[in-house]
Amino acid sequence: MAVATTRSKTKQAGRFSPEQVKQFLEQGNIQTMEDVQSALKDLFSQTLQAMLEGELEHHLGYAKHERLAQNDIEARPERAVSNRRNGHTSKNVRSDYGDIALSVPRDREGSYEPLIVHKRQKNVTGIEDQILALYAKGVSCRDIQDHLQQLYGLEVSPTFVSNVTDKVLPQIRAWQSHPLAPVYALMFLDAIHFKVRQEGRIVSKAAYVVIGVDLEGMKEVLGIWIGEAESAKFWLTVLTEIKSRGTADILICCTDNLSGFSESIGAVFPQTQIQKCIVHQVRNSLKYVSSKDRQAVVNGLRAVYTAPSESAGLVALEEFENVWGKRYPLVVSSWRSNWSELALFFGFSPELRRLIYTTNIIESFHRQLRKVTHGKALFPNDESLLKMLYLVTCDVQRRWTYRIAHWGQILSQLSIAYGDRVKLAV
Repeated sequence: MAVATTRSKTKQAGRFSPEQVKQFLEQGNIQTMEDVQSALKDLFSQTLQAMLEGELEHHLGYAKHERLAQNDIEARPERAVSNRRNGHTSKNVRSDYGDIALSVPRDREGSYEPLIVHKRQKNVTGIEDQILALYAKGVSCRDIQDHLQQLYGLEVSPTFVSNVTDKVLPQIRAWQSHPLAPVYALMFLDAIHFKVRQEGRIVSKAAYVVIGVDLEGMKEVLGIWIGEAESAKFWLTVLTEIKSRGTADILICCTDNLSGFSESIGAVFPQTQIQKCIVHQVRNSLKYVSSKDRQAVVNGLRAVYTAPSESAGLVALEEFENVWGKRYPLVVSSWRSNWSELALFFGFSPELRRLIYTTNIIESFHRQLRKVTHGKALFPNDESLLKMLYLVTCDVQRRWTYRIAHWGQILSQLSIAYGDRVKLAV
């Protein structure tokens, strides 16, 4: 059936005007719901077909039946290529409107890869899924708009793109409230900061991230909460929510050196032991050290946390104090006051030590978030930030399919160290 091709002039890009709808109904002779379904199926099929042809045109760099003048080839030699159209391949795909037949265009060199309907794709997931996929890669709403316009000739507004991404908000709410495991062997807690516009001002917001490792050795992002600058008070709220979602016990929590963090954890999970991040402790120590002494101090501290046992670590700390104690007393006092929560890892084998003596698991996840969000200097609101972080999290977690290395050995150690707290939960 013939379909009007005039682009919408209304303010809402991507919507039909009343005149276009009327023309659509008249040309299609639509009288019943079955007619509507059939007409939409035809429209969808024609749109996909046009988008496939547009993709090949973009890939080849010239329009169908276009004849290149000799002076044009001389001016742009790169256009004098051997690659040309090479017919079509029939393909049936399943859509929301039923099965539709497509003719996928081909090129002679076989270098064209369809994007709107991939090779061997049997289900057409729709343009909204493509928008969400692009958004999950950190592409801004306006860049998505430009992408759809340049590649497919689709006119959509940034507001339309934002409305599409808003459809993940119910999924985020469900994810933030889904039941959790009753016991987690390890839990990593840290915050990552982003710039957000709030009431006409640009402020720094903290995304509070929690990653849990269950007794099967599988890791999972349990939630992301957006709050003001990182504080122990907000962490207390996060931990209380984790408990309300079904988690009764955590064996070991791995954290940075945020003031009051340990007290917040103890208030909600009093039996949980805490391992503070050694890397954060070293960084904090270097704040008090002059640049000319930094390398020597780092070497001295390395001897402390790489010692074979806690007693050997204390001996190394004594030696460090003898050398640097008078010059940098705050460094020594910080290590001594935090020792019980810095030295927990000494009680386990190297496999578990490597896992908990730093917050590398959550730092690695943060790098994945930064990789996608580095191009976003500013988020318009908290909701926009949370949408992107959630979509990136879904993408990252799809690759978390294996349990932590040497988990059988690690679980045996935890069973010995924590007894019935592990055995009753397994």
